[in-house]
Amino acid sequence: MNRRTFLLGSAAMAGTTCLANTFQGRASPITYDMTIQPAIYQFGAQTTHGLVSLSPDAPPPVIYGKQGVPLCLAVTNSMPDYTAMHWHGMRIDNQMDGVPYLTQLPMGQNDQFVYEFTPPDAGTYWYHPHCMTMSQMAHGLTGALIIEEANAPEFDADQVVNLRDFRLNDDGSLLPSYTARGAARAGTFGNVQTANWYRSPSYDHPCGGLVRLRVLNTDTTRIYKLHLDTTDARIIAWDGHPTDLNLPLPTPEEPLLLGPGQRVDFAVQMPSGEGESITLMAKFPGVAARPMAQLRAVGNDLRRDLRDLPRLPANPVSMPDLSTAQPHEFIFGWSPEGTAPNDGYCGSLGYTFWSINRTPWSGDAAKGTGPLATLEHGRSYILRLRNESPNLHPIHLHGLAFVPLRSNLRQLPALFTDTLLLLKDEIVDIALVADNPGDWAFHCHVIEHQKTGLAGYISVV
Repeated sequence: MNRRTFLLGSAAMAGTTCLANTFQGRASPITYDMTIQPAIYQFGAQTTHGLVSLSPDAPPPVIYGKQGVPLCLAVTNSMPDYTAMHWHGMRIDNQMDGVPYLTQLPMGQNDQFVYEFTPPDAGTYWYHPHCMTMSQMAHGLTGALIIEEANAPEFDADQVVNLRDFRLNDDGSLLPSYTARGAARAGTFGNVQTANWYRSPSYDHPCGGLVRLRVLNTDTTRIYKLHLDTTDARIIAWDGHPTDLNLPLPTPEEPLLLGPGQRVDFAVQMPSGEGESITLMAKFPGVAARPMAQLRAVGNDLRRDLRDLPRLPANPVSMPDLSTAQPHEFIFGWSPEGTAPNDGYCGSLGYTFWSINRTPWSGDAAKGTGPLATLEHGRSYILRLRNESPNLHPIHLHGLAFVPLRSNLRQLPALFTDTLLLLKDEIVDIALVADNPGDWAFHCHVIEHQKTGLAGYISVV
């Protein structure tokens, strides 16, 4: 049986329904039916058509799961374009990862694929398509996936803020989602910045209460420079994994850089006075910082104290053994001349600008494309990530969690993550345990960079 036949059979078996016997002897699954469909939305005075969502007139919803409890996500594609859904940051079985030709065949119109997995980790994650990625993500299909802790500290409220751009004309119509100039540089930026598809929304939360503020960057391009206009807050998680509560809060002078694919969780103590607020601010090039979202205090003062909040429970991630770790190096940079992308069912942008180890990704379903590295299951590794370009790259590794060790440019906190923002001319060593077998996508999360060559995969065998 060849690989294509195997994957076709796997997709057929998975794409039926949430089978009760799959979870026999375990907790009943949390189930969602998700239909990818065309959407319209009014961002301002004008209505925008041609968006993609799970609702005809609203952004993709927040999906909630629980650590250790099975999730069953039945995804149906009603669009004429092919698609597949990826669960960003989740350390799950490879066949549920949602990468066409690597883990499944893409879904055609009216096809369904049922994603079944039990989240091992709590935290803030997200979902997005990994086929026709540029057009579907840029047109709206990015949503938060929240995995609640089995035993979480008590918050009075939980607020998700999903940051992303849209590219719109004055009449509300969609501009092209990318340009060749943008793809060859930092990416093509949107001109309408939103939080949960709103411009500077305000959310009510209890006076004096403790709020878990989950901020996600699901944009295709933009790196956000963020800070809160309060000191009554703590960073409690980064890319899903808990911190030790003593990371410095970002300031206007030293904002937090949040690249595409990254997430940060704050514990925020609300003001005690009715109507007082806390604002999430973002700095954009050439203009003053602007509010992205606001938390407004309402009701009676709960008199909670941020200092009483315990640390989030750690996720069950294996710590690498640096004494036995084997090295691999990956160079991120320009693409050699004379290469052309493969325009398969999942599309290409028509250009090749970028590469890993000077070999551009030739496209989904291209023949003869092997792994960037093959790792032995259960062993520890140190991966050297070398950026030989003047542009920043949020490098994302599917299916595994890694910890930064050192950088030639800055101090990096030793926090488990799945996405690392690689700065200009930066070299970062990261460490991981190859404890999840399968073929795992490894790419830049500036989607124009990914779709023009800066992608590949790592095999764990």
